[in-house]
Amino acid sequence: MYDVTDTTDPLVDRLASVDSVAEVGIGNRPDVARQLAGRGVDVTATDIVERAVPDGVTFVVDDILEPDQSVYSGCDIVFARNLPPELHRPTLAVANAAGAAFWFTTLGGDQPTVAVEREQLPGGETLYRAKDSKALE
Repeated sequence: MYDVTDTTDPLVDRLASVDSVAEVGIGNRPDVARQLAGRGVDVTATDIVERAVPDGVTFVVDDILEPDQSVYSGCDIVFARNLPPELHRPTLAVANAAGAAFWFTTLGGDQPTVAVEREQLPGGETLYRAKDSKALE
C-alpha cells in the first residue's frame, strides 16, 4: 500500500524496470534517485548547480538547454520530476539524441508541451511518457 502523501514509491516502482536512468534537475529531492540506486539501477543525476546526491548516484552539473550529450548516452530513460513546461521539448530532444525514453511529471496544473501518454500512478501522480521518445512500456 502506498502513502498517498508521497508519490516517490510509485515513481520508483515504475522506473526500476530499466537498467539506467538519468534524472534531470534533481534539485533538493534525491528520493527517487536514492531508491532507484538502492534497487540496482544505474542513476546519473543532473542539475545546473552542484547538488548533494545519495551514495550510489552519479552527479553531473549539466544544463538541459546546453546539454553535454555524453551525460545521457546509454541511459534507458531520461526522467524529470516537476519539470516546467519550457523544458519539455529540450529534454525530449536530449532523450531522443541518447536513444532513451523521456518520462516526466509536472507541477500541479502544468500540462505537457510534447505528445505524451498519461499514466496515473498510485497516490495520484501522473507520469507522462513522451510518445516521440524510444518506446518503453
